[in-house]
Amino acid sequence: MGIVRTWIFPIIRLLIFAAIAAALVKLAFFGETTQAASPEFPTAEIVEPEVPVVIGTIQNDVTVTGSVAQDAAVPVKATMAGDVVRVIAAVGATVAADTPVATIRSTTPGAIAADGTVAPDVVKTVTVVAGSPGILSSVSVIAAQTVTVGEAIAQVAPTTFSVSGALAPEQQYRLITRPSEATVSITGGPAPFTCTGLTISSALPGATSVSGAGDGAEPAPATGATVRCAVPAEVTVFAGLAAELTMAGGVAENVLTVPVTAVEGSAGTGNVYVLADDGSSEPKPVTLGLTDGTSVEITGGLAENEMVMQYVPGAPQQGVDMGDGCMSFPDGSITCEG
Repeated sequence: MGIVRTWIFPIIRLLIFAAIAAALVKLAFFGETTQAASPEFPTAEIVEPEVPVVIGTIQNDVTVTGSVAQDAAVPVKATMAGDVVRVIAAVGATVAADTPVATIRSTTPGAIAADGTVAPDVVKTVTVVAGSPGILSSVSVIAAQTVTVGEAIAQVAPTTFSVSGALAPEQQYRLITRPSEATVSITGGPAPFTCTGLTISSALPGATSVSGAGDGAEPAPATGATVRCAVPAEVTVFAGLAAELTMAGGVAENVLTVPVTAVEGSAGTGNVYVLADDGSSEPKPVTLGLTDGTSVEITGGLAENEMVMQYVPGAPQQGVDMGDGCMSFPDGSITCEG
């Protein structure tokens, strides 16, 4: 027994520990590898996502960022050529449309008759009125000054305000039916209110800006459009305040809809893509109605529950507005402003 305990058992323990150590080394450095699949026989395939055509409601509201501005000054123009007899109103005066601003007199020499007699001179006197209410911000003539017809002799600054903003060209597609009013939200101001008299205008090529009234005026740009509406008199605002204008471009209820990412084109006509039996994509023409920026109305070319590809093949990733300044993208990522 002494020999067994002294020699046999220690040798057995050493052999066991050596076997365990060899197994660990093999697992760590010579682990079993799996044979890679042949590239000729792929084990995975890419499936293009599809979405069904569903019934929904499109609320087509277009929102633009703008600002509050005091309405432009209105020139007071001479209605007759002649000499200024008297300047009646002073700068800073509050005027109404019929408030007199200046008096102009013209003298036309009398005609000479056949017998040599001279007719009396013809003298005409007119009083030029402000033409619009506001505050007389400038008077550019003095007594005895000669003026011409249509010359601006003063400026009236109105006490009214308007809200305006730039309308992107692609947004104009969503406002084919022009609204007459908008809802305005003032940053740090009163509760949202309705402004009326809404206009959407674009500068014509060669037109000059309001500030360029004289010679050498810079041509106004002929791109883009401006949306403008009047602030109600009972709403207190100040020039320079930031604002948002929301215009209702129409509502379509219980109509066929698909995501905007599924449509090639955004107004009038477009294409959607469907998967063929061999896995390829085929375009299918459709007609389009309203859009809210996330979904678009399908007015022709598709039926309810028909499947279309969720994304136009080869198109760059375009985010979908999720609200609160967040956008979602086809790869699953989400970005938020701020």
